[in-house]
Amino acid sequence: MDRTNSVITGKDKQGIGRITINRPEAYNALSINCMESLIDAFSSLSADDEVRVIVLAGSGKGFCAGHDLAEMRGNPERDFQQQTFSTCTTLMLSIVQSPKPVIAKVHGVATAAGCQLVASCDLAVAEQNARFATPGVNLGLFCSTPMVALSRNVSRKHAMEMLLLGDFISAQRAYEMGFINYLASADKLEQTVDALAAKIASKSSLTLKIGKQAFYRQLDKNLIDAYDYCGQVMVENMMARDAQEGIDAFMEKRAPIWRDE
Repeated sequence: MDRTNSVITGKDKQGIGRITINRPEAYNALSINCMESLIDAFSSLSADDEVRVIVLAGSGKGFCAGHDLAEMRGNPERDFQQQTFSTCTTLMLSIVQSPKPVIAKVHGVATAAGCQLVASCDLAVAEQNARFATPGVNLGLFCSTPMVALSRNVSRKHAMEMLLLGDFISAQRAYEMGFINYLASADKLEQTVDALAAKIASKSSLTLKIGKQAFYRQLDKNLIDAYDYCGQVMVENMMARDAQEGIDAFMEKRAPIWRDE
């Protein structure tokens, strides 16, 4: 594994890329340096043809406690605050716009921008004792940017419940809201995430790229435009060698051989 400042990256032979936020002494708080390192890590793994899926995790006692409030208070200038939130936006978009599916592996707490990270990932698996919160309202700083990702993951009333109250919710409650895909015991978290990642890694990376991009693009369209757009996506997808191979393999009752083309 390569260590870049506050982030650790790596990949295995199954095509699973791994990014770990490595600021355990600060509960993996997102300093500007940390966010820039995460952006670089996602850029690198997203461009790596050997990587088919990415797992995002945190080191130490928790996933991520959000922005580095000490750094923000130590640099009160407007330009620094602008840089912080601009960098945060770039980070979240680097996850959504990555051609590789991204899975959040959550333990401990995920709060504020840490909760935003989870919401920005395509899938999320949480340890049963994990907790989530957007507590900015309690500090006089409403979680407006986490709200963007959160409100696109759960219902409006569930999002507003978290944003207005600022209370922690349990992993079970997050699962019931649809914020988390799977729950796992502490001793099964890694196994559960790896099994999910391996299953995704077994698919055609071209198909995954096409599907992920289309999913996010169609969300902002009206119903008619969304169908028109996705219909064209499927036509183009059908022209791909992997789609033809996959259909042939299904009809011939054999495993497909992907070429990612």
